[in-house]
Amino acid sequence: MAYDEFLADRIRQQLKEKHVIFTELKMMGGLCFKVDNKMLCGIHIDKKFGDSLLMARVGEEAYAHEINHTHCLPMDFTGRPMRGYIFVTPEGFDAEVDLSRYLDLCLAFNSLAKASKKKK
Repeated sequence: MAYDEFLADRIRQQLKEKHVIFTELKMMGGLCFKVDNKMLCGIHIDKKFGDSLLMARVGEEAYAHEINHTHCLPMDFTGRPMRGYIFVTPEGFDAEVDLSRYLDLCLAFNSLAKASKKKK
Protein backbone atom coordinates (compact mmCIF):
# COMPACT_ATOMS: atom_id res chain seq x y z
CA MET A 1 0.00 0.00 0.00
CA ALA A 2 1.41 3.36 -1.01
CA TYR A 3 -0.74 5.62 1.13
CA ASP A 4 -1.58 6.09 4.79
CA GLU A 5 -4.95 4.48 5.64
CA PHE A 6 -5.22 6.48 8.87
CA LEU A 7 -4.92 9.75 6.93
CA ALA A 8 -7.45 8.45 4.38
CA ASP A 9 -9.89 7.77 7.24
CA ARG A 10 -9.33 11.26 8.66
CA ILE A 11 -10.08 12.83 5.26
CA ARG A 12 -13.19 10.67 4.82
CA GLN A 13 -14.46 11.65 8.25
CA GLN A 14 -13.90 15.37 7.70
CA LEU A 15 -15.56 15.32 4.29
CA LYS A 16 -18.56 13.52 5.79
CA GLU A 17 -18.73 16.09 8.62
CA LYS A 18 -18.70 18.85 5.97
CA HIS A 19 -21.57 17.03 4.19
CA VAL A 20 -19.52 16.64 1.02
CA ILE A 21 -20.42 13.92 -1.48
CA PHE A 22 -17.15 12.45 -2.72
CA THR A 23 -15.69 9.46 -4.53
CA GLU A 24 -12.33 7.79 -4.18
CA LEU A 25 -9.98 6.57 -6.87
CA LYS A 26 -6.82 4.56 -6.32
CA MET A 27 -4.18 5.83 -8.71
CA MET A 28 -0.42 6.09 -9.07
CA GLY A 29 0.05 4.13 -5.86
CA GLY A 30 -1.99 6.64 -3.89
CA LEU A 31 -5.57 7.58 -3.20
CA CYS A 32 -7.44 10.45 -4.84
CA PHE A 33 -10.60 12.06 -3.45
CA LYS A 34 -12.93 13.56 -6.04
CA VAL A 35 -15.89 15.93 -5.75
CA ASP A 36 -18.13 16.56 -8.78
CA ASN A 37 -15.80 14.34 -10.87
CA LYS A 38 -12.88 16.70 -10.16
CA MET A 39 -9.79 15.95 -8.09
CA LEU A 40 -10.11 17.48 -4.64
CA CYS A 41 -7.05 16.09 -2.89
CA GLY A 42 -5.04 12.93 -2.58
CA ILE A 43 -2.52 11.11 -0.45
CA HIS A 44 0.55 9.03 -1.10
CA ILE A 45 3.82 8.10 0.51
CA ASP A 46 6.57 9.98 -1.25
CA LYS A 47 9.79 8.01 -1.74
CA LYS A 48 11.99 11.12 -1.86
CA PHE A 49 10.38 12.68 1.22
CA GLY A 50 9.96 9.35 3.02
CA ASP A 51 6.53 10.04 4.52
CA SER A 52 2.87 10.61 3.68
CA LEU A 53 2.05 13.74 1.77
CA LEU A 54 -1.31 15.40 1.23
CA MET A 55 -1.78 16.42 -2.40
CA ALA A 56 -4.00 19.49 -2.35
CA ARG A 57 -5.60 21.08 -5.40
CA VAL A 58 -5.92 24.65 -4.16
CA GLY A 59 -5.74 26.68 -7.38
CA GLU A 60 -3.14 29.19 -8.46
CA GLU A 61 -4.30 32.04 -6.22
CA ALA A 62 -4.12 30.01 -3.00
CA TYR A 63 -0.93 28.32 -4.24
CA ALA A 64 0.88 31.67 -4.30
CA HIS A 65 0.11 32.13 -0.61
CA GLU A 66 0.37 28.54 0.67
CA ILE A 67 3.68 27.65 -0.98
CA ASN A 68 5.39 30.06 1.43
CA HIS A 69 4.56 27.85 4.43
CA THR A 70 7.41 25.61 5.58
CA HIS A 71 5.21 22.50 5.42
CA CYS A 72 4.16 23.08 1.78
CA LEU A 73 6.08 21.84 -1.25
CA PRO A 74 5.46 22.20 -4.98
CA MET A 75 3.67 19.14 -6.36
CA ASP A 76 6.11 17.76 -8.88
CA PHE A 77 5.45 14.16 -9.87
CA THR A 78 7.28 14.64 -13.15
CA GLY A 79 10.04 16.98 -11.96
CA ARG A 80 8.02 19.99 -13.07
CA PRO A 81 5.66 21.61 -10.54
CA MET A 82 1.95 21.37 -11.34
CA ARG A 83 0.21 24.73 -11.25
CA GLY A 84 -2.36 25.11 -8.47
CA TYR A 85 -1.34 21.95 -6.61
CA ILE A 86 0.76 21.61 -3.46
CA PHE A 87 2.13 18.81 -1.34
CA VAL A 88 1.59 19.29 2.39
CA THR A 89 3.98 17.50 4.76
CA PRO A 90 2.65 15.77 7.91
CA GLU A 91 3.46 18.79 10.10
CA GLY A 92 0.93 20.75 8.05
CA PHE A 93 -2.00 18.37 8.58
CA ASP A 94 -1.19 16.68 11.89
CA ALA A 95 -3.88 18.60 13.80
CA GLU A 96 -7.50 18.13 12.72
CA VAL A 97 -7.98 21.89 12.43
CA ASP A 98 -5.05 22.09 9.98
CA LEU A 99 -6.31 19.20 7.85
CA SER A 100 -9.75 20.83 7.83
CA ARG A 101 -8.22 24.11 6.64
CA TYR A 102 -6.54 22.41 3.66
CA LEU A 103 -9.70 20.54 2.79
CA ASP A 104 -11.60 23.84 2.90
CA LEU A 105 -9.07 25.39 0.50
CA CYS A 106 -9.50 22.42 -1.83
CA LEU A 107 -13.29 22.60 -1.62
CA ALA A 108 -13.27 26.35 -2.33
CA PHE A 109 -11.26 25.81 -5.49
CA ASN A 110 -13.19 22.70 -6.55
CA SER A 111 -16.29 24.74 -7.38
CA LEU A 112 -14.15 26.89 -9.74
CA ALA A 113 -12.17 24.05 -11.32
CA LYS A 114 -13.04 22.38 -14.58
CA ALA A 115 -13.40 18.63 -14.78
CA SER A 116 -10.93 16.78 -17.00
CA LYS A 117 -12.26 15.72 -20.36
CA LYS A 118 -13.19 12.05 -20.45
CA LYS A 119 -11.11 9.92 -22.78
CA LYS A 120 -13.00 8.06 -25.48
